[in-house]
Amino acid sequence: MPYVEVETGVRIFVEDLNPSGEHTVFFIHGWPANHKMFEYQFDQLPKYGIRCMAMDIRGFGKSAKPWEGYSYDDLADDVNCVIETLGLDNITLVGFSVGGAIAVRYMSRYGGCGVAKLALAAAAVPVFTQRPDYPYSLPVEEVNKLICQTYTDRPKMLSEFGKKFFASNVSPQFLNWFSGLGLEASGHATARLAKSLRDEDLRRDICQIAVPTTIFHGIHDQVVAFTNAEITHQNIRRSRLIPFECSGHGLVYDEADKFNYCLTQFVCMS
Repeated sequence: MPYVEVETGVRIFVEDLNPSGEHTVFFIHGWPANHKMFEYQFDQLPKYGIRCMAMDIRGFGKSAKPWEGYSYDDLADDVNCVIETLGLDNITLVGFSVGGAIAVRYMSRYGGCGVAKLALAAAAVPVFTQRPDYPYSLPVEEVNKLICQTYTDRPKMLSEFGKKFFASNVSPQFLNWFSGLGLEASGHATARLAKSLRDEDLRRDICQIAVPTTIFHGIHDQVVAFTNAEITHQNIRRSRLIPFECSGHGLVYDEADKFNYCLTQFVCMS
């Protein structure tokens, strides 16, 4: 299994499917899942000559689970180390939920090195929680509740969060699978990343993005309200916003066929 050591003792797992593909897509997953959440993209995109790569954020999935390193700066540094170590260039960077926030911080912190296009899917940007001057996101108290539940009954938290994730009628078995992805993370990483979601602010970062960007967002998203996507679109030059009328936060499942088609068109167009 391929790993990249981003600092002493911290190894990041990277999935690499169809490495001979003409186009490369690099996925960053959302909280509290791991790279396996993109199963229904990895099943389809290689048919169109796309190399599919995805990393597990530190603390999640098969990556190392250190105590420290869960700020957006730290996680953007991990992304940079993976991209540099693997010699990736001219890629489409796809960030889902907090993965979108990490992708945005990477773009501003490293000038988008190696990235030709950016795709933000249900991205937790520009701000995940409400501020006095930004009322469009989740109340801080809701995220504090998730953090508290993580420390007291993480399986229940994951199960309840999964029910808010989708707008479509997914099966109980699917919900169990999705919750299981969260259980592969460490509890402390789950809580620490939730604190970053609660506290970080990307309003300055989004204005620095200079590559073609497509924003995919569900109209019925209960985790990151659609208004956030509209504001992000207004602040990223050369961006396009694609609404998903039948999707919640989990648009990569709710409307998987539409998402895969639109992402493929974005990746492959010259």
